Amino acid sequence: MALMAITRTELRRFLNRTLRPGFIGSGFNGCTQPPAPRFSRYFSSSSSAAAVAPQREPMGFESVGLKEYLDYRRSLYGEITHKAVLVDAAGTLLAPSQPMAQIYREIGEKYGVQYSEAEILNRYRRAYAEPWGKSRLRYVNDGRPFWQYIVSSSTGCSDSQYFEEVYNYYTTNEAWHLCDPEAEKAFGALRKAGVKLAVVSNFDTRLRPLLRALNCEHWFDAVAVSAEVEAEKPNPTIFVKACELLGIKPEEAVHVGDDRRNDVWGARDAGCDAWLWGSDVHSFKEVAQRIGVKV
Repeated sequence: MALMAITRTELRRFLNRTLRPGFIGSGFNGCTQPPAPRFSRYFSSSSSAAAVAPQREPMGFESVGLKEYLDYRRSLYGEITHKAVLVDAAGTLLAPSQPMAQIYREIGEKYGVQYSEAEILNRYRRAYAEPWGKSRLRYVNDGRPFWQYIVSSSTGCSDSQYFEEVYNYYTTNEAWHLCDPEAEKAFGALRKAGVKLAVVSNFDTRLRPLLRALNCEHWFDAVAVSAEVEAEKPNPTIFVKACELLGIKPEEAVHVGDDRRNDVWGARDAGCDAWLWGSDVHSFKEVAQRIGVKV
């Protein structure tokens, strides 16, 4: 099949063809996750990330490289290949400034927490990976019930004052920093070129005040938070909602995130393009340049 003969519908179907993982992704603490199945050459620009893809009926893209794919998008949408960029928050836009276990231990010392950082981290991972039985969502409104469970499970301390101190710490700019120091410049160039921007995040309602504390909320045209949308990635609903807020179609957007299951597969289920942060792209300047915007 000739590349130029492929319709937008076929492009969308191709982007959505993927397997489903059987593991729970990491939380916002930056814990590593189990190795994910790898994709064909199209899905990752890194040769180290390439592997055997599931055997499917070929549609003409499997042998197509990144340049050919972007050229094809330009034939559909013009020189700028996407009308919007959706960005994951924790792990992509933002990162904790100190290891979670260190903060839990340091704050917890005056409340009698005696676990080592290694013990806290292991207990955190187990608690975070368990199904959350109180609701179909982990982050409901401010997420306090869920985080109370996580903090007490991780440290063995159920003191309400301890929890509030930990909880409130993560609303401050002391607790977080931008993953890409040049993000503002890249986002400014994107917006100047007419590309819309949105944050799409599994987070509670602390995200908006946190973005304000980091002085980056004004970079974005919309923020889709799972606690507000009532859908958590990889549920495609949150991506569709973000596109609705921006006034664009899902196939006109690319989502950038660090979790293959939640970000890449979830976005593609919604019909969006998706790039894995730290593998497909390593900076927001690279994101901008890839879609045709000079920074």
